[in-house]
Amino acid sequence: MKEILSELEDKRSRARLGGGQKRIDAQHAKGKLTARERLDLLLDEDSFEEWDMFVEHRCTDFDMDQQHVPGDGVVIGYGTINGRLVFVFSQDFTVFGGALSEAHAEKICKLMDQAMKVGAPVIGLNDSGGARIQEGVASLGGYAEVFQRNVMASGVIPQISMVMGPCAGGAVYSPAITDFIFMVQDSSYMFVTGPDVVKTVTHETVTAEELGGAGTHSTKSGVADLAFDNDVDALHKLRRFMNYLPANNREKPPVWPTEDEADRVEMSLDTLVPSDPNKPYEMKELILKVADEGEFFELQVSFAKNIITGFIRIEGSTVGVVANQPMVMAGCLDIDASRKAARFIRFCDAFNIPILTLVDVPGFMPGTSQEYGGIIKHGAKLLYAYAECTVPKVTLITRKAYGGAYDVMASKHLRGDVNLAWPTAEIAVMGPKGAVEIIFRKDIGDQEKIDARIDEYRKKFANPFIASQRGYIDDVIMPHSTRKRIARSLAMLKNKSIENPWRKHGNIPL
Repeated sequence: MKEILSELEDKRSRARLGGGQKRIDAQHAKGKLTARERLDLLLDEDSFEEWDMFVEHRCTDFDMDQQHVPGDGVVIGYGTINGRLVFVFSQDFTVFGGALSEAHAEKICKLMDQAMKVGAPVIGLNDSGGARIQEGVASLGGYAEVFQRNVMASGVIPQISMVMGPCAGGAVYSPAITDFIFMVQDSSYMFVTGPDVVKTVTHETVTAEELGGAGTHSTKSGVADLAFDNDVDALHKLRRFMNYLPANNREKPPVWPTEDEADRVEMSLDTLVPSDPNKPYEMKELILKVADEGEFFELQVSFAKNIITGFIRIEGSTVGVVANQPMVMAGCLDIDASRKAARFIRFCDAFNIPILTLVDVPGFMPGTSQEYGGIIKHGAKLLYAYAECTVPKVTLITRKAYGGAYDVMASKHLRGDVNLAWPTAEIAVMGPKGAVEIIFRKDIGDQEKIDARIDEYRKKFANPFIASQRGYIDDVIMPHSTRKRIARSLAMLKNKSIENPWRKHGNIPL
């Protein structure tokens, strides 16, 4: 008995050591934590239950039969974050550079299968050089097995990818399917083909950081939802983020205790919107003043800044926020903003998270670059997401809601449940000046006449009252009462039940 126990402990020690102290030191020298250190920070203390610690690869080619490390480059298991169950895999860069083998993939698939059975989120801590070349097609097959499970789990359990090192080639497509991708500045990167291949094929000289670093993907491509400063910051923020999400698509989001009164009045909101309709204001101020304790977890902070997405809580419950940002491009909707918001809305809808939409939108962005880029189809993604969405939808128009953009932003016509407006709201086909210049084109030379017509149009249409007369706006509210009215609306909608027609799936304009 002593011998087998000694052998067990020896195997455990070897597995915990990963690729050895020298490689652990090299990982630390890069400012990166090891796979197990990351799990220690992410999960509640002593909650981690590890599986498949002793799994080894089965490859015999290229002298691989001489190189065996228990665990084979990935640590898998389950634990808790603030007492709530999660399944986690953490790739170990110290073992074969975290490269994925057939056995490595089998471990991840086993974890995901179990997570689906019990209905709990999967978090992947990615740090891998890609497919293990020595295993050839067996490694590629392993990736495809993971991809298939990512697709089957989509909309069933939350899937989070935390890219904490390299993620290249086919490896990028697993995170791409997951719900959220987070990265770490200066130590993580994602690309389909690396800088050397890019140089050979397109003759472009580019660094790994420029091509697929956290900065690139969180600002230019929109692939990453957030970029964090370092491993410790990333894992701390990930723990906080998980508090907003339900365990699966059959559960409501968690409710956390709060002492923030639902009927709290914010008098400062009465002066948030400037009297000059062309002057911007900070929409995040409204979000923070509506949220419990002024807490807002914003996503894609540096990408498509003309629209804001993220999570708040109202009366302790998670609410997804989509808001136009007048400070950037006057809050216009463009290709990137439409994609960003549509994907966020579909996540909220899949996981029973109510959506609060704050509207100040002068329209869709004009121009050849937008039209050539397909804004018609990209804008339709946003429309489709809102129209298909069945969770509670509360919409507040703070100022402009012009043209098709009014329709798209969770209007009553797209099954908005409660549609409110501030007295400053302007709901019309277009702004007064543009409308008058079209309707009264013959008077364009007479500025006095034009000004009078603009004033007439503004009084007639650039207000919330025509829409409220038709029932498109349920009520015109005072800004200071916004939190109370939204909280009451969400409480009323708590047990909302609506079903879309049966279908295999819709055909969203991709």
